[in-house]
Amino acid sequence: MADIRTAHTCDLDPATLKVARALLDDVFGDMTDHDWDHALGGIHALAWEDGELIGHASVVQRRLLHAGRALRAGYVEGVAVRADRRGRGHGAAMMAELERVVRGAYDLGALGSSDEARDFYAARGWQRWQGPTSALTPEGVRRTADEDGGIFVLPAAVPLDVSAELICDWRDGDVW
Repeated sequence: MADIRTAHTCDLDPATLKVARALLDDVFGDMTDHDWDHALGGIHALAWEDGELIGHASVVQRRLLHAGRALRAGYVEGVAVRADRRGRGHGAAMMAELERVVRGAYDLGALGSSDEARDFYAARGWQRWQGPTSALTPEGVRRTADEDGGIFVLPAAVPLDVSAELICDWRDGDVW
């Protein structure tokens, strides 16, 4: 099993950040600078095996609006395991660390999932958001219908109605 280490972005040296970005570029193929920026500024879970980085995931703070409240969300970003190391529990081990952070520091966890990863998150207790999704943009609240069905939440400190609207804060690039 890999060695899972957690650290805040500020505690990662430039070489580690560079290798993490390269891993995400390799796994996703279409990783943009905005996508990378979204993964920074929070807690990273890094999977190391024989001195090589084989997995990355991070959780950053965002604000989500739900039921008339602004909630402090631990938003999961950049979950990736090197192709030749998948299916060995590394993703689950990294997520367990991030879920611990979410439960201890946030009102809820949230993430945008790829089609391929939806069963993985559901099996871990993440709930698919059933209601409409939107973003609070500089022009006001705008529907993000393309994201409907792909957003998952991990209830933590507040009750959630997953059939209601969920609105995310604004950011450059993909808002969810």
